[in-house]
Amino acid sequence: MTRFGFLLACTLATSLGAQSLTDRFKEVRGPWELQLERGDAAMVRKGVEALLGREGLTVNPSDYNDMHALVALRGLAARACLSEGSWEDAVIHFQKAQSAAEENLVTAEPFLAKTRVEHEQKLKECRDTLAKQAPRLKELDEAPGLTRDQIKLRQQLKIFTDEQQAAIAHSERALKDIEGILDRLRQAKETTTRTTAGWQAFLAAEKTEIAEAGGVPQYVAGKLEQVKADDARPKQERLTYARRLQKLDPANKDVVRLVNGLLGKEEEAAPVKPKKKKKPATKKDQVSK
Repeated sequence: MTRFGFLLACTLATSLGAQSLTDRFKEVRGPWELQLERGDAAMVRKGVEALLGREGLTVNPSDYNDMHALVALRGLAARACLSEGSWEDAVIHFQKAQSAAEENLVTAEPFLAKTRVEHEQKLKECRDTLAKQAPRLKELDEAPGLTRDQIKLRQQLKIFTDEQQAAIAHSERALKDIEGILDRLRQAKETTTRTTAGWQAFLAAEKTEIAEAGGVPQYVAGKLEQVKADDARPKQERLTYARRLQKLDPANKDVVRLVNGLLGKEEEAAPVKPKKKKKPATKKDQVSK
């Protein structure tokens, strides 16, 4: 994505003042995902963290939709940090995503449970009412030669039946939606918990490997050869690991070349040194010859 595209995404994130965090996230998610695919991790991180800084601290904990968007934004920020090579920062974002997901589920469960009970009661009432009126409506439908009052009553009963059936359909959809929301919130909690623990363990293992290798330069040199050789892996994974090595040892020029190669950047040619001009021969030199 061009720089203009990034600025457009940021403009969308700041100009939609009347929208919720959920709406804003929907507007900017596509461009940011595309940028990550193209390797523009630093720009994505800057944009996501700017949006989190403006909106993340003011999200209403009782709004489970905005809280869910907050979890997703934290996850996107973490992914940008991973792609950038800043894995410690990624873990911090994952931890915040986990905390938000846990809070969201704890807050939403009792509220949605109350709403579920209300719809279940409404379902029972509507079904009981229909069961009581069904025989009378059937009797009128089957009776020959209805009077004017009976015809009017039958029409009223049919309208009433349609209303009750519509109420039943509404409550059934609501109950299904509630289950879907809770499933989504539980999944967010489980995913963020598992991901956070996984990356914490990965960083601990990396620290151990660095010590066993005898230091950061030695560790980076060894891992660099693995990344170079493992060309069967997706380019994005190799780029993420290469940038991690670059973050650990910025002075390693071989890592820089690998990162640039994965990004499709041409290596800058070394500057051509100007040839030294030959000094004109002096009379002394001519005599010595």
